[in-house]
Amino acid sequence: MRTHRTATALLAAGALVLVAGCSSSGGKEARESKEQGGGVVAADTPRMKVAMVTHSGEGDTFWDIVQKGAKAAAKKDNVEFLYAANKEGKEQAQLVQSYIDQKVDGIVVTLAKPEAVRDVVKKAVAAGIPVVTINSGGEFSQAVGALTHIGQDESVAGEAVGEELNARGKKKAVCVIHEQGNVSLEARCAGVRKTFKGTVENLNVEGTNMPASTSTIQAKLQATGDVDAVVTLGAPFAAASVQAKKGAKVSAEINTFDLNADVVKQLKAGEVGFAVDQQPYLQGYLAVDGLWLNKVNRNVVGGGKPVLTGPALIRQQDADALAELTADGTR
Repeated sequence: MRTHRTATALLAAGALVLVAGCSSSGGKEARESKEQGGGVVAADTPRMKVAMVTHSGEGDTFWDIVQKGAKAAAKKDNVEFLYAANKEGKEQAQLVQSYIDQKVDGIVVTLAKPEAVRDVVKKAVAAGIPVVTINSGGEFSQAVGALTHIGQDESVAGEAVGEELNARGKKKAVCVIHEQGNVSLEARCAGVRKTFKGTVENLNVEGTNMPASTSTIQAKLQATGDVDAVVTLGAPFAAASVQAKKGAKVSAEINTFDLNADVVKQLKAGEVGFAVDQQPYLQGYLAVDGLWLNKVNRNVVGGGKPVLTGPALIRQQDADALAELTADGTR
């Protein structure tokens, strides 16, 4: 696996993990005790409540992994974890407002549609609720007053894909966007276009309707016989593209952003060429843990810079090592 990260982000992420086991509250060492039987270190700090609001659509397995990481950190940190999602920006903003009204101790939010949620995030910060942004819209994180952003640089990730396509000798790619208006998805395709020496065409599909998405991709492959690479921007759409490729009876290579158990199987079978891993478990875990650290020890991770969790390119030879982890829902 080849990982693209800045030295600052690596140090920041490492510092967060190391500090998490030993923090303080009010100048006193935090007391920690092991839970009976599980071996999990649970913080004996005051109970706090953290809410996460994302732009997830129905059936997107990526967010299951994010939540699993967040819940693991919450269990360790004596945090009550709340989760809500809506793919529409206006509704996402309303969810954030509901958590402001509940006076939660911290909010984790995605900025996929920043114009719709930026004002309510600023409102949370003004109300004294610390905010961590994750996954998307990292370039807007500082402007809304967030403590830090945790995720991958989507432009850099796209550029890595373009370079990999060059190395594989590809000439014409289709970049499948499953949510129109999502700034992070658009940045991924723009990054691919920046470094890829061939041509890239964006293809919008109805991301919440997988049969329709499959049909749209298949029709594109049938109509454009010289496409030799398909890049999907979410793991569920890799399977849709594999099916579309079979239906179109073409030889285009399917590649994808994000991992799940199905993508690992497809990598092993040679149905997917490579995947881009941004480690969603880590995004959820570090976001909750970072808010806990800020609460009990006034820590702020990242030094004003985003904490990068990717990208890492996963190829067929890497699949076996990740199979058990993806089956467990942590990668």
